[in-house]
Amino acid sequence: MRRSSRAIRGLGPILGTVLAGAALAAPDAAMQERLAPCIGCHGAGTSGTEGVPSLGGQLPDYVVTQLFQFREKQREAPPMNDVAAGFSDDDLRAYADAVATLPPPSRSGPAADPALAERAQGLVAKHQCNSCHGSDLAGRDAIPRIRAQREDYLAKALAGYKSNARPGYDPAMNEVAQGLSEGDIADLAAYVSRL
Repeated sequence: MRRSSRAIRGLGPILGTVLAGAALAAPDAAMQERLAPCIGCHGAGTSGTEGVPSLGGQLPDYVVTQLFQFREKQREAPPMNDVAAGFSDDDLRAYADAVATLPPPSRSGPAADPALAERAQGLVAKHQCNSCHGSDLAGRDAIPRIRAQREDYLAKALAGYKSNARPGYDPAMNEVAQGLSEGDIADLAAYVSRL
């Protein structure tokens, strides 16, 4: 984890000014208007668009970090790179704070069957998912909420971490995903999306 600490510390000075910011509050009318295109794709909490993550319930520190990575092209995800390209640090914080007011996503699909739940709970324990994402997988600090996230998006993200096609600002997810089979990824995505 020495490399992880260096990666996070390297972003510290850059993100320090971005993360110092406004208290979480409902977005004003101007920000709601600016947020409308985001909601158009990501939904007002729960995404209804295949492959597009739900933003509801995400914490501002996570959102601002992702927007920063899109702006700086440290994370490639069209059209997000174009959307964030012109954002100032203040814009990053304003969008992050506004997104954080969206309601958490609602569970998609029926509850996981007992066999799937047992396999997935074993994977969550083995890979210590809750040590970073929280005991209820609702995220904390700059760690994302994955609970009730879209199944297709979770599977794509885990596959991207495994192949290293999706770098994180911290390599922890890339390292964890190396031990996941395709079946493990499918089980985790199906289970977590139904929480």
